[in-house]
Amino acid sequence: MLRSVLQGILCRALRVFFRRLETTGREHVPMHGPVLFVVNHPNALVDGLVLNCRAGRRVSFLAKEPLFRMPILGTIFRKMDAIPVYRHVDKADVSQNRRTFAAARDVLARDGSIAIFPEGRSHSEPQLLPFRTGAARIALGAVESGGLQIVPAGLFYTDKTKFRSAALLCFGAPITVSPIPLDSDGEPPGEAVRALTEQLAAALGSLTPQADRHEALELAESAERILSTVRRDLAETVQVRQRLIAGYSRLREEAPVRMARLQSRILRFSTALEESGLTTELMPVRGYRSAVVARIALRATGTLLIMLPLAVAGMVIHAPAWLVVHTIANRYQREHADAVASIKTLGGLLFYPMTWLLVGWLVARQWGWPVGVAAGLAGPVFGYAAMRFLERFDRLAGGTRGVLLAMTGKRRFLRLLAERRAIRDELLALAMEYGL
Repeated sequence: MLRSVLQGILCRALRVFFRRLETTGREHVPMHGPVLFVVNHPNALVDGLVLNCRAGRRVSFLAKEPLFRMPILGTIFRKMDAIPVYRHVDKADVSQNRRTFAAARDVLARDGSIAIFPEGRSHSEPQLLPFRTGAARIALGAVESGGLQIVPAGLFYTDKTKFRSAALLCFGAPITVSPIPLDSDGEPPGEAVRALTEQLAAALGSLTPQADRHEALELAESAERILSTVRRDLAETVQVRQRLIAGYSRLREEAPVRMARLQSRILRFSTALEESGLTTELMPVRGYRSAVVARIALRATGTLLIMLPLAVAGMVIHAPAWLVVHTIANRYQREHADAVASIKTLGGLLFYPMTWLLVGWLVARQWGWPVGVAAGLAGPVFGYAAMRFLERFDRLAGGTRGVLLAMTGKRRFLRLLAERRAIRDELLALAMEYGL
């Protein structure tokens, strides 16, 4: 019961943090029988939360042991049936991992599901870290009677530190593990462990964009945005970026001069767009149509005016809590970017309810408890109104900048528009030429 309540709260917090949260490959997740989820780890605690909310079945996680000793967070981990992992880096007694493996295998023996992050830690590297062997050892040691399936689960974030960004959870085809003889200590042979670990790394690596350098990921992101003429599903976005990264690697080897010239051109365009206060979404390939712009602007302005009173109240009420969470998150932004989303999510779960309680208490002192309770319950409504208002205002402001540039700086706007079309045509020509 308590786990269900906790999961409901955490999943709702996740839906607030991400504007878009998409899932593909759900048909690959068996609803019955033992399952081991193998997950990449770019975004700290948020990774486990996304899987838990989107797997469609109850999942127990393997998590580093220090988390279990933290106030509040440790209690949440225990109530969510997480299993501690003891690591050298935490100066823990790694011999206790025998109990960890035994607990994981016990869950699987009861037809439960386990999730493990085989990279061993959360990170911001452009590609997967070398896999630890724990996932393969657990799987091979728990499959005495057969039936265990390993499901790779790839996580992709458009901007993992940004509030109201987007996330994709992509489940890959399950890998069936066959029983093998274990040694006297109940451990599988090393050769089988290594082979399965390599298979898992290949399966998970195919689900998210991977590159040998950040430069390739950033270039693929810019190129994908230039190519896009309509809003894509995130799964399609990932596929396009994977193809662009493959093309980047191939051109870097076969036509380095051409690749350098194209890369420089994309970077110059992106810089010019940023200096104009625009994005590719605000730079339509066919330009602006006055009737469409007017209709959208009138509708957006009307909506903003209706939302304004609630939004102002929400911004005033939540400003102190937002400032606290924002300040704490900013301290980790540079060196621990993979933890920022977790801090914002957990901080919001702590400080915003405290804000609603405080508002309710202050109003109750002045006008009585019935009004105070109503004010406290209205807090989330005001907060949601403020969030939606700011989002719509930001979109309207961005569109306004684009229209103003098209009207007052027509030559500059047309140059940007022509350059986007030219880069897009070159990218499509390269794809045809190299069969990408």
